[in-house]
Amino acid sequence: MMMILKPLSSQCASHHVYSFRLSVSFLHSVALSDPKLPVGEDDDAETVYRMINGSNLQGELNESLSSSGIHLSKDLIDKVLKRVRFSHGNPLQTLEFYRYAGARRGFNHSSFSLDTMLYILGRSRKFDQIWEILIETKRKDRSLISPRTMQVVLGRVAKLCSVRQTVESFWKFKRLVPDFFDTACFNALLRTLCQEKSMTDARNVYHSLKDQFQPDLQTFNILLSGWKSSEEADAFFKEMKEKGLKPDVVTYNSLIDVYCKDREMEKAYKLIDKMREEDETPDVITYTTIIGGLGLIGQPDKAREVLKEMKEYGCYPDVAAYNAAIRNFCIARRLGDADMLVDEMVRNGLSPNATTYNLFFRVLSLANDLGRSWELYERMLGNGCLPNTQSCMFLIKMFKRHEKVDMALQLWEDMVIKGFGSYSLVSDVLLDLLCDLAKVEEAEKCLLEMVEKGHRPSNVSFKRIKLLMELANKHDKVNNLKQKMAIFGTEISQ
Repeated sequence: MMMILKPLSSQCASHHVYSFRLSVSFLHSVALSDPKLPVGEDDDAETVYRMINGSNLQGELNESLSSSGIHLSKDLIDKVLKRVRFSHGNPLQTLEFYRYAGARRGFNHSSFSLDTMLYILGRSRKFDQIWEILIETKRKDRSLISPRTMQVVLGRVAKLCSVRQTVESFWKFKRLVPDFFDTACFNALLRTLCQEKSMTDARNVYHSLKDQFQPDLQTFNILLSGWKSSEEADAFFKEMKEKGLKPDVVTYNSLIDVYCKDREMEKAYKLIDKMREEDETPDVITYTTIIGGLGLIGQPDKAREVLKEMKEYGCYPDVAAYNAAIRNFCIARRLGDADMLVDEMVRNGLSPNATTYNLFFRVLSLANDLGRSWELYERMLGNGCLPNTQSCMFLIKMFKRHEKVDMALQLWEDMVIKGFGSYSLVSDVLLDLLCDLAKVEEAEKCLLEMVEKGHRPSNVSFKRIKLLMELANKHDKVNNLKQKMAIFGTEISQ
C-alpha cells in the first residue's frame, strides 16, 4: 500500500523531513476529473452586483437599475446581497439598492435579504442605518423580524462594541418588537456573547437576567459549551438539574467537550456511561470529542481504537471523526499511521476534505517541502476537492519563502477561476512577493482581478503597488487603480 506521507530514514525523520507519495486508494477514491466550478450567480444577479460596485454618485444606482429592465425578484435580491456580503462590497451603495428594491408597490423583502442587509451594515459599524431599516421593516412587514434577525444584529454589535452596548441593543429590540420577546431571544443573546465575547460575559449576563426569563434546556446547552474549566461547566449542569431539566445528547456532548479540553478523560468516560444508563445514545460528535481529547493527552493509538468501538455501538465515524484521529498521528509525527487512516476512510466510502489535506500540508510546511506540497495541491484539485483558505495560506507562504512566482500566480489563477480561498488574506502575501521582486505588471493584474471580483485589497498592498508604479512613471495606471479602489470608498493618502 502506498502512503500519502512516509518518513524517510530515522535520521531524516528526526529533523522533520518527510518523503511524500500519494496512496492509491486516496487518489482513486473519487473520479479523477476537473473540479466542478462553483455554481455562479445568474447573469442578472451579476449585472446588478456590478451596478452596485460601479455606482459612486447618489441616485446613479437607481437610474441604472431603472433603465436596466431587470426584474428584481426576491430570489435575485437574495443572490445579490449574499454576494455583497462575501465580497465585502460597499455597504451604503448596497443599502441604496435594498431600499430601491423595497420601495416598489406591493413588494416585501425576504427575511434572508433583511438579515443579510443588516449583517452588511453591522460589519461596517453602520448601526444607525440598522435601526432605521428595522423601524422601516416593522412598519411595512413586521413578520420579517425574527429572533434570528436579532441574533444577526447582536452578533455585529458584540463583535465591535462592549458587552454593555450589546445588552442595551438587546433591550432596544424588546422595545421595537415586544411581542416575540421570550426565552428564545434570551438564548440568542447568550449565544452571541459566547461566540463574540467570553463565557464569563455570558455567565454574568445570564445571572443578571435569568429572573426575567424562563431558562430552558437550550439555555443551559448554550452555557455549557465553550468552557475550558470543568468546574464552571459542572456548576451550570447542577443548576440545570435543580430546575428539573433533563439533559439531552447536546448537553452531554457539551460537558464531555469541556472535560476533554481540561484533559479529564476519566470524567468524560464516566459521563458516557451515565448517558447509556439514561438511554441517551452517544453520537458521532460524542466519539469525535473523545478522539480529540485522547490526542491532547498523547494517546493517538487509543483514539484510533475509539473508531472501532463506535462501530460496535452502531455509530459509524464520519470525515470529522477520521480527521480528528489523523490529526493526532500528525501531531505525534506518526505519518504512516495517519496515512493508513486516510486509506481506511476511503475504503469506508468517505472522501477526504480540505481539512484532511491541511493536516498533511501543515507537516510539509514545517518541513519546508515545496515540491511535495505542490504535488499534493495538484492531486487535491484532481480529486475534485477545492482548497480552503487555510490550504491556500500554507501554500502561498511557502511560495513566498522560496520566491516561486509561477506557483504563486498559478494558485491565484485557480482561486479566481474556481472560486475558493480568501482573496484578502492570500493577496496580501502574493502582492508582497510580487512587489519584493519588482513584478509590477503581475501585481497590477492580480489587484485588478481582485477588485473585479468585488474584493477589497488592503491599503498596505495598494500603496506598495502604487509606489512601484510611480517609480516606473506609470502614473496613468496609478490613476486607474485609484478609480477602481474608489468602489470600496477607500481613501489612499497621496
